[in-house]
Amino acid sequence: MQADYAKRWSLWFAVIAGLVFCVFPSLTRSQPKPAGDTPPAPDISSYDQIAPVLLGKVKFQDVLAKDKADKDAVMARQTQLLQERYNLTPRPDPKLTMTRGKPIQVGPTARLPEGTTWEKLAAMSSDEIRDKGLFPKGFLPLPHPKQETGGMVFPQVEIKQLPRLQRFDVDFDLPEQFLPEFPPAMFLTSRSDLGDVSQGKLITIENFQAILGGILNSKDLEGFRLLVTQFPQQQFNATADRKTEQAAGMQGVACFDCHVNGHTSGATHLVGDIRPQSHRRRIDTTSLRGVNIQRLFGSQRALKTVEDFTEFEQRAAYFDGDQVSASAKGINPLERGSQVHFMAEVQDLLDFPPAPGLGVDGKLDPKKFAADSPEMRGQALFFGKAQCATCHTAPFYTDNLMHDLKVDRFYKTQTINGLVATAQGPIKTFALRGIKESPPYFHDGRLLTLEDTVEFFNLILELKLDAQEKSALVAFMRQL
Repeated sequence: MQADYAKRWSLWFAVIAGLVFCVFPSLTRSQPKPAGDTPPAPDISSYDQIAPVLLGKVKFQDVLAKDKADKDAVMARQTQLLQERYNLTPRPDPKLTMTRGKPIQVGPTARLPEGTTWEKLAAMSSDEIRDKGLFPKGFLPLPHPKQETGGMVFPQVEIKQLPRLQRFDVDFDLPEQFLPEFPPAMFLTSRSDLGDVSQGKLITIENFQAILGGILNSKDLEGFRLLVTQFPQQQFNATADRKTEQAAGMQGVACFDCHVNGHTSGATHLVGDIRPQSHRRRIDTTSLRGVNIQRLFGSQRALKTVEDFTEFEQRAAYFDGDQVSASAKGINPLERGSQVHFMAEVQDLLDFPPAPGLGVDGKLDPKKFAADSPEMRGQALFFGKAQCATCHTAPFYTDNLMHDLKVDRFYKTQTINGLVATAQGPIKTFALRGIKESPPYFHDGRLLTLEDTVEFFNLILELKLDAQEKSALVAFMRQL
């Protein structure tokens, strides 16, 4: 009997001790005493893993020195990747220019696997291309120039005018000839009679009043002020884990640093809502021209209003989806009823560039093009054999939906400079109006020219277009 009682008490003691250990671990953990004035090392927590620098565990000067020392290797790795993927030799056509005169690059740049041609690839099935590893490298997902860190990276042509956008750990990777002209023109739906209202200048907080006063009303001027005002961002802020050398005067980026003059500079970033870091996808800044006709915002989030997207950018995208860092770095919580509304109203005034070759229905004006011209033949292909109009419907050439092209049918999952290239899911249909002024193409900028884009879709959609048909299709899109 006594033995039974002893066993029962031993069992209950073990159960109670286990509960105490689970529920109150701090009561059962031995606490080491500090030696002298040295405080005990804190336990590792999930917060430490999210933002170790903010807790003072890493000194800014140490990070600065390491990142600077690593930068050459980081950029050499990305440069080698681009050279393996593309022929980066400039091939401008002086007869083809953007609004302010920048020549447009022509011809496909994606390098083909040895022993293949575009025609041979187009004759193969997706399974054959995948299994033989013949998918052009230039058609694979493009990693961020520093995938392990990510964050906003701006082209050097922009940094020359805005030195505060220079990062010490990484530079922009794509050559300038494959980017939009800088600064781009700006068009307004409310004053189409004026054409480009930018006066050929980069519109900033310093000059927006002088340029737009008398064109916009006072409410829209306030919205524009907010769009050109710097606010803290994950890599551009005053904290010790920023990626800019100076804190004072460098405390953030403006909406129109990426969306220059309401268009784009080609600046790049990583999608904020995907984890782990290796799966986060590169996202190139899209144009805000014609945002008033769009019904989805964000490449995959499908936000329903430009107001939602404006607020989302400030609260989430600016900080890589990390609200802990956002709180410490100086998040800017916009007031929805006025600030967000004013900013959205200005964005809704941004217009596409003029397209004199189009009629009121958004298609080519037959009075301006011969029936057998490349442009007219390209239009017939666009709305027919090439299947482009399935998603890109006139007059603005978007269906305002999302589609999954299932590009991963053509390649095996692989890691490219830190990015895991795998299935990427549905992406919104971007408007093609003014497309010649918005290189590079596709959501991550992997397609450097319109010719690359046509070759890509010819392969992905198994269209079997011949060389003349591809050329005609490009000629048509340059009229949009």
